[in-house]
Amino acid sequence: MAELPIPDLPPAHCSGRFTISTLLGVEEGGRGPYTPTEGSSCDSVQPTHLSSSTLCTRTFGYNTVDVVPAYEHYANSKGVGDPRRGRPSLADLHSILKPDLGRLRTPVSDLQQSNGLPEAAPEAGLEEAEGEPGGDSMPEPVRFGWVKGVMIRCMLNIWGVILYLRLPWITAQAGIALTWLIILMSVTVTTITGLSISAISTNGKVKSGGTYFLISRSLGPELGGSIGLIFAFANAVAVAMHTVGFAETVRDLLQEHNSLIVDPTNDIRIIGVITVTVLLGISLAGMEWEAKAQILFFLVILVSFINYLVGTVIPATAEKQAKGFFSYRADIFAQNFVPNWRGPEGSFFGLFSIFFPSATGILAGANISGDLKDPAVAIPKGTLMAIFWTTMSYLVLSATIGACVVRDASGSLNDSVAVGSPGCEGLACSFGWNFTACTQQQSCRYGLSNYYQSMSMVSGFGPLITAGIFGATLSSALACLVSAPKVFQCLCKDQLYPLIGFFGKGYGRNSEPIRGYMLTYVIAIGFILIAELNAIAPIISNFFLCSYALINFSCFHASITNSPGWRPSFRYYSKWAALFGAAVSVVIMFLLTWWAALIAFSIVIFLLGYVLYKKPDVNWGSSMQASSYNMALNYSVGLSEVDEHIKNYRPQCLVLTGPPNFRPALVDFVGTFTKNLSLMLCGNVLIGPRKQKMPESQLMADGHTKWLMKRKIKAFYTDVVAEDLRSGVQMLIQAAGLGKMRPNILVLGYKRNWRTASPQSLEDYVGILHDAFDFKYGVCLMRMKEGLNVSGVLQAHVNPTFEAEHPKNGTGSRAAPGTVDPTTLASEQQASTIFQSEQGKKTIDIYWLFDDGGLTLLIPYLLRRKKRWGKCKIRVFVGGQINRMDEERKAIVSLLSKFRLGFHEVHILPDINQKPRPEHIKRFDELIAPFRLNDGFKDEATVNEMRQGCPWKISDEEVDKNRAKSLRQVRLNEILLDYSRDAALIAITPPIGRKGRCPSSLYMAWLETLSQDLRPPIILTRGNQENVLTFYCQ
Repeated sequence: MAELPIPDLPPAHCSGRFTISTLLGVEEGGRGPYTPTEGSSCDSVQPTHLSSSTLCTRTFGYNTVDVVPAYEHYANSKGVGDPRRGRPSLADLHSILKPDLGRLRTPVSDLQQSNGLPEAAPEAGLEEAEGEPGGDSMPEPVRFGWVKGVMIRCMLNIWGVILYLRLPWITAQAGIALTWLIILMSVTVTTITGLSISAISTNGKVKSGGTYFLISRSLGPELGGSIGLIFAFANAVAVAMHTVGFAETVRDLLQEHNSLIVDPTNDIRIIGVITVTVLLGISLAGMEWEAKAQILFFLVILVSFINYLVGTVIPATAEKQAKGFFSYRADIFAQNFVPNWRGPEGSFFGLFSIFFPSATGILAGANISGDLKDPAVAIPKGTLMAIFWTTMSYLVLSATIGACVVRDASGSLNDSVAVGSPGCEGLACSFGWNFTACTQQQSCRYGLSNYYQSMSMVSGFGPLITAGIFGATLSSALACLVSAPKVFQCLCKDQLYPLIGFFGKGYGRNSEPIRGYMLTYVIAIGFILIAELNAIAPIISNFFLCSYALINFSCFHASITNSPGWRPSFRYYSKWAALFGAAVSVVIMFLLTWWAALIAFSIVIFLLGYVLYKKPDVNWGSSMQASSYNMALNYSVGLSEVDEHIKNYRPQCLVLTGPPNFRPALVDFVGTFTKNLSLMLCGNVLIGPRKQKMPESQLMADGHTKWLMKRKIKAFYTDVVAEDLRSGVQMLIQAAGLGKMRPNILVLGYKRNWRTASPQSLEDYVGILHDAFDFKYGVCLMRMKEGLNVSGVLQAHVNPTFEAEHPKNGTGSRAAPGTVDPTTLASEQQASTIFQSEQGKKTIDIYWLFDDGGLTLLIPYLLRRKKRWGKCKIRVFVGGQINRMDEERKAIVSLLSKFRLGFHEVHILPDINQKPRPEHIKRFDELIAPFRLNDGFKDEATVNEMRQGCPWKISDEEVDKNRAKSLRQVRLNEILLDYSRDAALIAITPPIGRKGRCPSSLYMAWLETLSQDLRPPIILTRGNQENVLTFYCQ
């Protein structure tokens, strides 16, 4: 820890954490490092006046740049490595202190205690408070607690017309026992989902966006975006559905009193439009007014429910008895306890599909997460309490009405008889009523099985039940009208889909999505005007179920990935229960309406595919990222346990690209045959002092990776800082890769400027090739007529020892390439190369001159498997003797057929050993002349002394010993010019210079001579003399 001496401090107010400039104040201003300035004061809400013995610091009692933990250091945290608010960087603590006024920002609030702990975490995120003009004068937004914001809202959304109009009928059909089973099965799904919501919402700070926010931040933008869009749309259509339910009830009342406005259908439209307009006005008035309206609806429903319970204990009148109500009777309870299936819907799952939508609505509180005081507390507590109380209400209603009302009743007062009258059948006979006739003819109008308004009939005051129906429908419509814009607003702000950003703007202190309200209103009006929602209602239910399935899967997936970031404070959940809930939700989707389930899945898959295609630039730390890491880790470890086999050999390439954007052709070439096949790793050696180059490395790595991604190259980028190129490449060769996913081929560009480069750089370049062979790597050199390095075009700098092709442009200097901003680097115009274009019906010529294990054959084969090279014909050239041409050709064709490479055109080169033309021999001699020692007849000691300072020089003896090999390269170049002048690509096996016996300049002269004057790209490939091809099955 960076500790400083403690000077005597006068009493002063603290202005927050020490900055670097204050620590250096003695040197800069001549004052003590902690001398307070005039007017300095604490920024905290309750400033602490410190005595001279107390350090006014963000520490716990001694003078240091380091600080104690504080809330604002973690607020609005993003990816690993991002700067945190107010915390000193590692460089501030570890390196020499330098004044930097902008480095450490003044903290948002001071700490009240000397122990550095904040007085309280702010309710709203700091990020929302920043940058707001006039933020101090802005009134505080309305925030709700768990009761008003979540529990009441969820209960109102769960309760609906099914509670009043269908539950008594379901009880008559299924019996009390199976009705309870249906209720408990439905509640099991919603409870599991509620537990999953609770876990997700307590795993970090929840902002606005509700269900979409929870799923997208957990599973990622792909699934989150698709479910967010359909969930917002489903809520908008649900507004119409609930409003039409209300309008139908009002229409029925008008019809009873013969007071229709126009006709039954148009009355629904008129009433529906007026109702949704009033609800929109309530919503636009603000969340506070909307909450008051919801409380009013809640009270109406409670009064109606109490009214019903009171009605069950009031002695039944004759009129009510005629309709089947006899107060609580044990024999009625016993008869209604068992099922009595009737009609086409008379089955367990048929009734389950009717009841289940009444158990949904548990997301209403989570959908306004941005308007809650503490979502992490309110969502779990309110949602689970809402599920509990609504479940109790369903169970109580089913049991009570099943104990009071018989299944069939005529409603006629004339059906009263004396108890025990002959010819009377059924339970009502024991109560003095004969419903036998209508029961046998199935013409009874009343009773649980026939009369949907049984609750109204049983209740103490019937109109209150009608008021309860109004409250249930209007509250659900209002909740959906608020939920849809809130969810859609968050989706718009994330910009996952085009053309919707306009609706993301918020207004007022609560950032109300007024544009979203208007869009929801238009959608609702459109479906209200249809006035027939029987077709769309199943799709809405399936959309909600789809949300439940994904919420449960989010909880399971986040748990199973074992990510350290998954730390929900709500512990009462199970990952296996969440998986069960997800599976059951999908099953219920198909049980409800199979075709609607298929439509829902089709829409989700379509939207998922769109986001996968667009790849939005967002990073939310989703469980999908954690899962990708887990899978990669497990497979990599598992791969280490597998023994290598030739059949599974893959060319895994370490490509010495330098900055990848400097050598796009080299990147494209390797990327073409390694894509979706094997490992490609772009290596860059930063030459210079570590302290100077490390910042450059950290700055540019992300930019280079993004450049590769934009070019659609599936490769990794890595760099090392070294004193020279060769030692840096040695580091890469030894350390690159992981387990079995390690490079086995070194790919680099041909050094065109070897004749003018410094002798040491020449030694390093050839030494890299020797190092690769020492580490059992194959080597692949690529040469193009126009060169590989485009850094001169990019107006940047390149490693001088690697390939400085444009010294006149200054690219041979040691200036850092890191001056380019990473964002600019990733967005720069992509250079086009030959490997990105269609090659047509050209040829790929392979000169398999020496058996290197088959690598010279394998790379062109993999290249031709790609679409751009698929039409090319491959020709294989091998050396041979003129008197054995047919035999040697048959032998090579037979060998190639066993390799199953599909190479059928084989040419034997009988003239490979002929003497090259004199002018070409002369050109070679002129090429090596500047690098000769010209030792002549000097003795060995003198020659060794001359060689000691110039190891790259070629002695006369070495020229003579390697004369045949040198002439072979000259002759091969003549053959290449004769046979392959118009090829698309040439692959040839290069010679190997024996280490310690072949000077670097002589070896480079061989490569230069072999590949000069050729128009096509030439690939000099040499394996490590181990098989990479086999024709055996085991």
